[in-house]
Amino acid sequence: MNIVGKRVVLRAMEKTDCEMVREMFNDPEIENLVGGWAWPVSSYSQEQWYINHHNDLNNFRFVIETKEEGSVGIATLTEIDWKNRHAHHGMKLAKQEVRSKGIGTDTVMALMRYSFDELGLNRLDGSWFAENIVSKNMYMKCGWKEEGIRRQYIYKKGKFRDLVVVGILASDYYDLIKKNGYWDLA
Repeated sequence: MNIVGKRVVLRAMEKTDCEMVREMFNDPEIENLVGGWAWPVSSYSQEQWYINHHNDLNNFRFVIETKEEGSVGIATLTEIDWKNRHAHHGMKLAKQEVRSKGIGTDTVMALMRYSFDELGLNRLDGSWFAENIVSKNMYMKCGWKEEGIRRQYIYKKGKFRDLVVVGILASDYYDLIKKNGYWDLA
């Protein structure tokens, strides 16, 4: 089953997607926008990662596709806690030319609908660097709330950076789509 938005389709990652993901992970501009480790990823390492993780039912990674651009990035639901019904969400758009076209917003909306309507989750968590205004604006538009700041939490490029902690509840999502009619006529 694919997850269908208005503009995007989120589908399972295939082995053939490894090169797109590897290029994205090796892009210093993208890696500077997200937390976690950054090191060069080889084709072999990316394939081994895929083999080791493709059947993990607590960590889902979806390829973001559009009709016009094809595969443009990945969206994730990780650290799924099935008992307490929450997960962590992240997203990376690999192609600079597709940003600011609503693809990120539609990805987040589609992933929330899937998380809350299909998986029965009650909460999604996320984070971004304090200076990442683009992510902040997009997620706030999608109903996410800032919940705190982890001061000097991520070490990147020789300095510690603050990480903004965010989340959304299923009830927040349902209030948002009732108010903005996002899925009407979809």
